[in-house]
Amino acid sequence: MKVGVFVGSFNPVHNGHIKIVNELLKYLDKIIVVPTGNYWDKKDLIDVKHRINMWKYFANDKIIIDEENNNLEYTYLVLNSLKNKYINDELNLIIGADNIVNFDKWYNYQDILKHNLIIINRDDIDIKYYINKFNIKNYLIVNIDNINISSTIVRKKIKNNNMTEIFNLIDKKIFDYIMKEEVYVKEN
Repeated sequence: MKVGVFVGSFNPVHNGHIKIVNELLKYLDKIIVVPTGNYWDKKDLIDVKHRINMWKYFANDKIIIDEENNNLEYTYLVLNSLKNKYINDELNLIIGADNIVNFDKWYNYQDILKHNLIIINRDDIDIKYYINKFNIKNYLIVNIDNINISSTIVRKKIKNNNMTEIFNLIDKKIFDYIMKEEVYVKEN
């Protein structure tokens, strides 16, 4: 089976994340979403349990929300852990093109390259240049239109009570969860 691994802070889950997952299911049998802990001390990062709960609205037999590997500090550790569970499956790490630029700064990036990469084309980045630079052998470049949504912008609009565009950015279920749990709307 071809299994995608989508690792990120997802702070919050927005329509761009959902669109990526839905589009990539055309190429993959299932996608494992791994919201990460706060080991990088990101500003405004809410507790991982909330980010897991937001993803659960979209979980099904093809979208699996990982609740076991969230506090592993490095992506290669997440992939190694998942490979132990999905022994006979092909793991495909899903990253944005903006992440490929500094891929050699990722801890043990060579270990990550034992798996396939699915690179989401964005920001006019010359992906082929970086594929050659880092000697990436197993990859797929995917173009997905209209995913220029930033979690930072979503948080800012929520904190500033600017709700006019919010439903273009996040699903109503996510908005309702944010309001109910009062995440992002109050100072952390």
